Amino acid sequence: MKPLRSTFGLFKMKKWYGGVLILVLAIVMVFSYSLRETQRPQPKKKQSAYDFFNNHPPIDSDRKGNDSFKLPKVEAKKPSLIQKPKLINVEGLDELYAPRNVSEQESNVLLLWPHLHLLLSRSDALPETGQGIKEAAIAWKELLALIEEEKTTKLSNNIQLKEKNCPFSVSSPDNALFSGGNILELPCGLVEDSSITLIGTPNGRYRSFEIDLVGSNFSEESEPPIVLHYNVSVAGDNMTEEPFIAQNTWTNELGWGKEEKCPSHVSSNNLKVDGLGLCNEQLARSTMEENQNVSVPSGDASTNASQESSHASANFPFVEGNPFTATLWVGLEGFHMTVNGRHETSFAYREKLEPWSVSGVKVVGGLDLLSAFAKGLPVPEDHDLIVNSKILKAPVITRKRLVMLVGVFSTGNNFERRMALRRSWMQFEAVRSGDVAVRFFIGLNKNLQVNFELWKEAQAYGDIQFMPFVDYYSLISLKTIAICIMATKILPAKYIMKTDDDAFVRIDEVLSSLKEKPSNGLLYGLIEFDSSPHREKDSKWYISDEEWPHSSYPPWAHGPGYIISRDVAKFIVQGHKERELKLFKLEDVAMGIWIEEFKRSGREVHYITDDRFYNAGCESNYILAHYQGPRMVLCLWEKLQKEHQACCCE
Repeated sequence: MKPLRSTFGLFKMKKWYGGVLILVLAIVMVFSYSLRETQRPQPKKKQSAYDFFNNHPPIDSDRKGNDSFKLPKVEAKKPSLIQKPKLINVEGLDELYAPRNVSEQESNVLLLWPHLHLLLSRSDALPETGQGIKEAAIAWKELLALIEEEKTTKLSNNIQLKEKNCPFSVSSPDNALFSGGNILELPCGLVEDSSITLIGTPNGRYRSFEIDLVGSNFSEESEPPIVLHYNVSVAGDNMTEEPFIAQNTWTNELGWGKEEKCPSHVSSNNLKVDGLGLCNEQLARSTMEENQNVSVPSGDASTNASQESSHASANFPFVEGNPFTATLWVGLEGFHMTVNGRHETSFAYREKLEPWSVSGVKVVGGLDLLSAFAKGLPVPEDHDLIVNSKILKAPVITRKRLVMLVGVFSTGNNFERRMALRRSWMQFEAVRSGDVAVRFFIGLNKNLQVNFELWKEAQAYGDIQFMPFVDYYSLISLKTIAICIMATKILPAKYIMKTDDDAFVRIDEVLSSLKEKPSNGLLYGLIEFDSSPHREKDSKWYISDEEWPHSSYPPWAHGPGYIISRDVAKFIVQGHKERELKLFKLEDVAMGIWIEEFKRSGREVHYITDDRFYNAGCESNYILAHYQGPRMVLCLWEKLQKEHQACCCE
């Protein structure tokens, strides 16, 4: 048996060694943790649009020619079955993203630009992306110069910058009428319901005359496009030449488009533009009767031909020596001509030749023109003179996450439509309180004055986001992606809604309906479950086999108004960032295609259709009413306030 003292000393020694060991282990752990912290990548500070443009634009110095960006090498998780599109140089893109002298507050209209740079650099971009970016670069440069000129003028206390305004109506001076050529200048383009009225008399000198709507062009371009070429050929003296009206377009890139003639020798009863036939029915009926008469034997062929042409010309609206009043008006889907109060022709808009791009009217040929007048033109408001302008400004967002972000598609010169929305459904309490944010997504315009007015409007109300491309219809899918980016990166929201500037939205009813809907994997609106691509090349919605080789589309919601959940929006943003999702020019169908991919990734999708989202017009108990002009939008809002019921105005 060991002495007690010896045993106690041994215990103290073991305790001392144990303490040292614990201390050493603690030092090793602290050192190891510190080493890991120094090696761990630190989170990047969020960069404002102002910092982005003024400090370091995302231009890769290693790019050469049309080579793709040199991206950091990352070990692939698994081999990709589909080769990703490359990132390429796009003419004009670097100019758009070069540092500019704009304040941090002014740059709030450009919040999305840093996030869209790679999207616009994709080698599989939508066909018109290159032109849209190239033209936007020129327009952006001109706009910045005008903004700088205005600032300089104000600072120098000189006479204010002389602005070339956007008038409601214009008329042609007498000297222009008699000399022909360019007879009307349209400073800010055309919008729906704009009209151009001409009074004249065919004089027979050339047996024809032409009316052209000339498009906007930059100084670098050789000739401006012709948005509408209206060619009238009157009957000859011997009545053997059949009179006709031919309509067409012309661009530098494509030359003349497909001509449409009236009267038509082919039945076009199934083809409608805004519900109107391509040709006047009486002319079409006369032509059909003539075709039947040609097959009937006759002893005098020349007499028979003369009678047929005479029969056709009896209904023809333009006659040599007879004065006429012709009005060319702008519809939703195309241009329409009425002569002496009767509808004569309709012409669907062609791609990249939208009404906003028209800059003037030109008349040449055998016509004595007496008067030319245009009205219903786009007019911006004087924002400094608006009563209660504070309640029209976008509220300051204080919530970390919105209940819903509403993205509204608009074009630059739709000034009146946007003001009508600000005065109506954007006054719902959910919007004014900041639970719901509404933002307009607008591409640049080829017209400098329109861009300048839009810039001033954006600074006044704080609810406009500029897009770094010209506002062509074929590029609107890029706006859809932009809305998803804003709702996930800039103004985080639980739900995301897309709508148009001619739609009236009952925000209160939308939010009430969403309370009963799933918060994940949601597509809510008026859904098409069985639809096929339009294969007719003349259709506005034409899709080639290369663009979509399948015979049908996956389910999609009609574009005037639909809602998706946040997880769907995040999937779309990430999918396009990784270049794993297909770009598609029909934005509402594109959303359906992307949601189908979301579903294939193993996630559940809830397709919820609601007939109260009216795609074409208004019905009682609506959630959304489409095709509502400014006057109708304000009327619907007044009815809601007075009657507290969703009643239509017409």
